[in-house]
Amino acid sequence: MNLPLPRQRFPSLFPDDEPVVQGRSLLPAAREPGAYVPRFGDTDFWDFNGVLKRPANVNAADWKVNFTLELEDPYWNLLAREMLMFTFNSRHPVVLKRGVVLDDSASARSLNHIASRLRSTARWAKENGLPPHPGEWSVEDLRQRVKDLPAEGLSPQTIKNHVTTLKNLAAAGPDLSLPWPEGDPWPGQSARQVADLAPGGGSVATPAVPPKTWFPLIRAAWAYIHDFAPDVLRADGRLRGLRTTARASVVDLDERLERWLADPQNEIPVCAKSLDGQASVVRWSLLMLLLGYEGDCSSAFLSGRSPARNRRRTLVLDAVAEGRITTHALSGELVQVTRSDGIAGPWHPGIDAHALFELKTALRDAAFTLVVGLSMMRDSEVHEILRDPVVEHYSTPAVSSTKIKGTTVSSHPERVFAPVRANHTDGTVVGVHMLKAFVAFVHANRAWTGLDEIPAAYIRPHMFRRTMAMLTDQFPGSEIATGIQLKHIATRALANATTLGYAASDKDWARYLKDSLDNVKFRKIKELYERHTAGEEIGFGPGAERVKDAFDQITATVKARSGDARTADTLLRTTRIHIRFGMLNNCTADHTNPVGAVCLENAIIPEGHVGPLDERCRPDRCANSMIGPEHLPVYDSHQRKQLEIVNNPSIPACRRDLAERELDITRNVISMAREAQ
Repeated sequence: MNLPLPRQRFPSLFPDDEPVVQGRSLLPAAREPGAYVPRFGDTDFWDFNGVLKRPANVNAADWKVNFTLELEDPYWNLLAREMLMFTFNSRHPVVLKRGVVLDDSASARSLNHIASRLRSTARWAKENGLPPHPGEWSVEDLRQRVKDLPAEGLSPQTIKNHVTTLKNLAAAGPDLSLPWPEGDPWPGQSARQVADLAPGGGSVATPAVPPKTWFPLIRAAWAYIHDFAPDVLRADGRLRGLRTTARASVVDLDERLERWLADPQNEIPVCAKSLDGQASVVRWSLLMLLLGYEGDCSSAFLSGRSPARNRRRTLVLDAVAEGRITTHALSGELVQVTRSDGIAGPWHPGIDAHALFELKTALRDAAFTLVVGLSMMRDSEVHEILRDPVVEHYSTPAVSSTKIKGTTVSSHPERVFAPVRANHTDGTVVGVHMLKAFVAFVHANRAWTGLDEIPAAYIRPHMFRRTMAMLTDQFPGSEIATGIQLKHIATRALANATTLGYAASDKDWARYLKDSLDNVKFRKIKELYERHTAGEEIGFGPGAERVKDAFDQITATVKARSGDARTADTLLRTTRIHIRFGMLNNCTADHTNPVGAVCLENAIIPEGHVGPLDERCRPDRCANSMIGPEHLPVYDSHQRKQLEIVNNPSIPACRRDLAERELDITRNVISMAREAQ
């Protein structure tokens, strides 16, 4: 219960029984009569677990606001709860009536962060000799608080969040029942400016994963999933089957053991470590499973005074002495790899029950690494992937997930990325920990797997999102697709600026991308040359004619030199053939001297830009345009679509005019191709 405080100016705007969660979808259990829902009058904590859906990558502790330590003080406790109510319920009738508009995200996790900032502010005040309650502070004290934050080792982004909280307190100050320093400490300045953060403008501070780490890490993840996973899953299925059919009674153990040993195909399971020249150590519990009994019954082979036990043990050890041993009793023969020393052999020394748990965990981590590394999905989206997530999207395989800002090794009934073994935790696994664990596991087993070393580097899930966006941007026409996959188009009007920030080049990747692009471009040019020499049509338009002339000259030179295919390759590499391959046409303009480029007519060229402007391309008019046969289906489809719009009487006149202009361009391109044919 909230008791009036001596310095309280007026009763709180929210009664004690006011639910904290309003205007949000509750979980089914929280809708039941008498179910727990956080109330404003709860002074110890607000627990949102079981009340609101918690993202899969958020721990249960982060979904609960604790009013502990400095927030146990009645003044700070009430101040924090009122501030959190304003933040979490921006459309509450009281909040709307008071006109309180706060600049901050509103989720259960963000409330926890705000409470932490208030707690640290109260602690700072005590350490610096300020009055215990902020009603006696001034805005200058708040400015000093922010000035002291860099000395605590906080990043500019974290400082910005602190400034946002203090500015929000100033905005809500008149409606807080307890005094707070009056006025914005930084009028006319944004939190970003106060924290000396560079303006956004589409730039992204997230670094890309270094290529020296990215390549071996992705290769290792693929090796575990594509090459090693069948062995692991086969061993797991075998162990499950043995445990399912195992019996607790060992009445007929002696007869069954003799029959089992009589089959020369059966081998005694031993520890992998016993193959290094030491005496073989039998895995008695696994042997019992192979015989059809529960592993806990392995005491039937213990040496001692029992003649029956000693006889069984002797039979098994005699078989071991004869060399009838195996470390692959569960998996059978493993995939062969070539190790760093050039020797070929199995990729693992032997999969037993303990190693199986480690390998299943590694498979989960490898799958997470591959998905987060190649999909551009957020960490939260990857964690929300459920079982059977592969779907068909526009005739292409895709992985479905849920935006909340498989494998067969997870024990969770729904989610793919969860603990491998059921335990007392809340079922949450941390993406950063999975990445670190996988790198460590790869390094620990390199001697057997033959995988490359993964150089140490700072890696986080969101860095792979940035890296893949940069790599995808190298393909023509990828900006829209990248924006859709990054979820930028659906969230803000200026999506392209953010998308371009993610796709911006990285200095560490520059050499790799240049070499890769040069190789891809040469392969495409070589393919065009081979098609041209075979008499096939490679393109239409003025640009295509220049390319054909260049190819004809190369062919003539090869004949004059009595050369072969290698001579043609050399000439293709040395001849200056300018082609930029695109989705709607190929541009043959020389970037250093783009003569005749229509895209540059009456255009404002950005500072430092060299070459044509792709977004102003006119394939039907430009003398550098080359329309390939692969482009014609696109124009044919576009023509039919524009005709539908033009012939639709319900379409507005302005939209119809735009469609007619598009139709003229499309018809000109198609006519150009037909005339050439």
